Amino acid sequence: MTLDQLRIFLEVARRQHVTGAARALNRTQSAVSAAISALERRHDVRLFDRVGRDIRLTSDGERFIPAAQAVVAEADRAIGVLSGFAGEPAGLVRIVASQTVASYWLPPKLARFRSDFPQVEIRMTTLNTRRAIDDVLAGHADLGIVEGRASDPSLDTRIVGSDRLAVIVGLDHPWADERPLDISDLQAADWVIREVGSGTRDAFHRAMEARSASTEFFLDALVMPSNEACLAAVTTGQLATVVSVMAAEPHLQGGTLRMANFTFDARAFLSVTHARRHRSRAVEALLDTLNGT
Repeated sequence: MTLDQLRIFLEVARRQHVTGAARALNRTQSAVSAAISALERRHDVRLFDRVGRDIRLTSDGERFIPAAQAVVAEADRAIGVLSGFAGEPAGLVRIVASQTVASYWLPPKLARFRSDFPQVEIRMTTLNTRRAIDDVLAGHADLGIVEGRASDPSLDTRIVGSDRLAVIVGLDHPWADERPLDISDLQAADWVIREVGSGTRDAFHRAMEARSASTEFFLDALVMPSNEACLAAVTTGQLATVVSVMAAEPHLQGGTLRMANFTFDARAFLSVTHARRHRSRAVEALLDTLNGT
């Protein structure tokens, strides 16, 4: 039994006329007759009585109409859903974002996106960069937004934004006077840094390596699981930390912390999707929003 056969059966049953049904369906009379005959043979049932040029529903044909109508109606509903996929973006988008992105950069962009596309449901999880990428690879998330590297060949990546790291210290730290710092100063300091897998930690590590500096001081650093924990740890005492300028900005504006005089290069924020998985129109629309298009 095919959907086409059911549509033909219902049209013939409605009109009680093969030629009329064929004309309405833009089919030949022979094609309509063949479809009805095939349906009857396949299920060993007589749906119509044929007497000369007349055709009339049998009792089995009458009983079959509601079931055929239900199947065709459900198929039409499914077609409508699929057609909707090619229209206005809708449905669920599962996002996983690294901490800096999720806390400071992404929320206003998601708010704008939801205003433009209210039929899209956003479900966001916050993880560090490494775990966010793992979620995308495993299919637990449709889209990742991270500030670290994403070099797996199974991933498609786009640059969607950027920020800059900063060395942050408390008001009593010697670096609070904004004296110029060099690599040797950083290597000799006491640090609180993010955990392994964090994009911030990875960017700090790579910045040191790019300057041919030893990163052994990472081994002695106090490790914290979030930007806010790192910032809280340096409020008093002689510890220093490195976080995004966006994470530190409220504390700098409030006068509770200082930015030391050491400049990092800008780092990129990346969107991450699985290269071999379908991206819905909702995901594509969100990527366009993040890219400012």
